[in-house]
Amino acid sequence: MPEAIRIPIDGGEAVSGLLESPASPHACYVFGHGAGAGMAHPFMARVAAGLSERGIATLRYQFPYMERGTRRHDVPKVAHAAVRAAVAEAARRSPRLPLVAGGKSFGGRMTSQAQSASPLPGVVGLLFFGFPLHKAGKPSIERAQHLAGIKVPMLFVQGTRDALADASLIEPTVEALRGTATLHWVPEGDHSLHVPAKSGRTDAQVLDTALDAARTWVERILER
Repeated sequence: MPEAIRIPIDGGEAVSGLLESPASPHACYVFGHGAGAGMAHPFMARVAAGLSERGIATLRYQFPYMERGTRRHDVPKVAHAAVRAAVAEAARRSPRLPLVAGGKSFGGRMTSQAQSASPLPGVVGLLFFGFPLHKAGKPSIERAQHLAGIKVPMLFVQGTRDALADASLIEPTVEALRGTATLHWVPEGDHSLHVPAKSGRTDAQVLDTALDAARTWVERILER
């Protein structure tokens, strides 16, 4: 079972976290939640459990607005401070493990912004589940401009039907990152990697494939 913890934030209130680890992990993923649901959302729990089965510990955490139970998202400065606090807590609790950071949608975008502004200590890669390239119905690449300043490897796990990341935009965006980034497609997947029944696959099968890709990617960057 995940261990419930508290994560202090410099200049702000502490937030809740969930630390989940296999017996002998080889990395720890600092995992931020999406905009509309917190760290205990079933998708977050399934990813954490699946990564644990693959030898990767996870530290899930709440952003301050979610901790307070409000719907208004934190401003970037506050969200970035939460990302940094979670990374620091992961390093304190698992000092010998390399760290990967990122998250689902909003959590991934806030992590990438924090990394771009000032590299997160100990973080060797960024892993995104459904990077929100733009708002629904408003295709754009403005949210990707900061990615060019990131020097660590990145993995984007994206559904081809993601309304927040048009496939015709996310693919060239990743390609333009000049070998720093890798794209793993989930055919027919939406923003939450859900696939329709007509695809012939279940969400569990899709997620297993995505997590296998994540494990392979982590193993590859750790060999560098």
